[in-house]
Amino acid sequence: MKKITRIPLKNPTTSQPETLEPTQLPKATERAVSARRRNVNRNIFSVRPDVDMPTLLTHASETLASLNVMTMDFADRLEGPQRNVALALQQLTMLTELLVNRARDNLDPNASVAAGEPPVFH
Repeated sequence: MKKITRIPLKNPTTSQPETLEPTQLPKATERAVSARRRNVNRNIFSVRPDVDMPTLLTHASETLASLNVMTMDFADRLEGPQRNVALALQQLTMLTELLVNRARDNLDPNASVAAGEPPVFH
């Protein structure tokens, strides 16, 4: 169990340092989140609003497939507990890829058959 230590903070209105009580943590978190929300230019990536759902799911599936391969390669370079963590991340990536593929198939189950491609099962 980690011990919560008090960190003295300087109050901008006074020169006396104030301590951060455990009951004040939600207030400190709220201040940090609201400061982040005020800075709306932090998001440099965005998705065009006119992109259709099958296209979004296809790109998400391809990104997850790439992440799956990268985490497997990374796990092969590790040993012990770190390898176990990398394999757990790979498994979560693979499960998420399966969910996205199922969502894409549920939108249009005949899309891959209509294009002349056999359905892909992982």
